[in-house]
Amino acid sequence: MALPEEIAARKNLACNPYDQHGDTGFYPHASANVETRGESVFAARNAIDGIFENTAHGEYPYQSWGINRDSEAALTISFGREILPDKIRLTLRGDYPHDNYWISAQIDFSNGTSETLSLTNSLLPQCFPVHPGAITSLTISKLIQADGPSPFPALTQIEVWGSDIPK
Repeated sequence: MALPEEIAARKNLACNPYDQHGDTGFYPHASANVETRGESVFAARNAIDGIFENTAHGEYPYQSWGINRDSEAALTISFGREILPDKIRLTLRGDYPHDNYWISAQIDFSNGTSETLSLTNSLLPQCFPVHPGAITSLTISKLIQADGPSPFPALTQIEVWGSDIPK
């Protein structure tokens, strides 16, 4: 059993290197409405596996969530419990010039609130303070791609920093 101080500790609440595609019995769990060609190296679960290698793509350890050029792509993280997030960190894949990047993304929280994030082509994690209150899931969507010749933006990691809510 977790100690109260372990439950209250601030941590990345999205990290789950054991998440499995299509298996909703483990939390946190990532799912998406699209994944590039159904290939495991582009699965939603890759965005929460804790691996930050983002300068290449298509083979381990360069897995990412790929959107298969779908402008309606969305990724959902279900936490399986109530959490209190305070920061979102996004690490975009940056295998330039093959890749592109998003300039904007929307985070919709399960409690009905949302945040719009402004992104750059940085290879470093991009940090955004958030204060939606208690949530059980979030969805990243409305991904607006930068102008450029490449149609391939992708997400290497999404971190959701905050704390669990003690029961």
